[in-house]
Amino acid sequence: MKYNARIEKRNKKKRKRFFIIAPILLLFFLVAGYGGFLTYKAISAADDAHMDLDRGGKSELREKAVDPGIDNITVLFLGIDDGGSRNFGDSARTDAIMLATFNRKDKSVKMLSIPRDSYVYQPDREKNDKINHAHAFNGIDGVVNTIESLLDIPVDYYVRMNFAAFIEVVDALNGIEVDVPLSFSEMDSHDRKNAIRLEKGYQTLNGEEALALARTRKLDNDIERGKRQQLIVQGILKKAASVTSITRYGNVFDALGNNITTNLRFTQLTSLHDYVIGLSTESLTISGQDEYINGVYYYQLDETSLNETKQILKQHLEIN
Repeated sequence: MKYNARIEKRNKKKRKRFFIIAPILLLFFLVAGYGGFLTYKAISAADDAHMDLDRGGKSELREKAVDPGIDNITVLFLGIDDGGSRNFGDSARTDAIMLATFNRKDKSVKMLSIPRDSYVYQPDREKNDKINHAHAFNGIDGVVNTIESLLDIPVDYYVRMNFAAFIEVVDALNGIEVDVPLSFSEMDSHDRKNAIRLEKGYQTLNGEEALALARTRKLDNDIERGKRQQLIVQGILKKAASVTSITRYGNVFDALGNNITTNLRFTQLTSLHDYVIGLSTESLTISGQDEYINGVYYYQLDETSLNETKQILKQHLEIN
């Protein structure tokens, strides 16, 4: 009887340990399975979005191809004036143009916003025009070639996203936190006037609201507009890197769909994770002045400011 009692006591202890350990093991396998599922979705989304430049894998300003895991690189972020009620396709103009330089050693990022009406030379067209026309006439390659000509630094990678992707990514992250500088009304992605109303102050914005803040030209000027767009991009990156957003990654990958293109491969994208965690970012702008040429408005970049910006970016990339 005593022997049976001892056996029963051991069995109770085993059952107790099982009931403690089993949920932990179940959670582990669920997380591992979900992580594998997300990885699969991420790879699939990256493959669907991948589109190389016509030039191939290396800028002519590079002696050899770069590796984001070990090299300093540049990434051009483009917001395309397309989506919603618009369907311009390849003829769409760029509504937001941001070039980011990444320094691997410092884990730092410098982000330059270029006003969309900037009067610049476009090599593919062999003429000066508004920089946002480069995509309309020559696609992503036209923009890349124009940026390289303007700044005299290589554009290694690009990420092109339209309005629909922007809205859905922000919504998939359950909104982003942004300090809205002023109260204002703006049209939504379907061009319905005053459909979005935002009040001044720090708040959580949904996709339509974040887009309205990024697009509006009522508050200030294109320089400040670029700064707002940088804050929104940083808000997206911070939210995406937060623990509370992990379960939303699947929705983010679904949101990207056919609304984003990039020449970054999945493994190259993961190499940028360290930058997102630290997010040591400096915002840059190029000063200039309004100018009318043959009755058309342009933003004329200041040569001194442009040259200073070139040197800052070159030093950050550690190139001559």
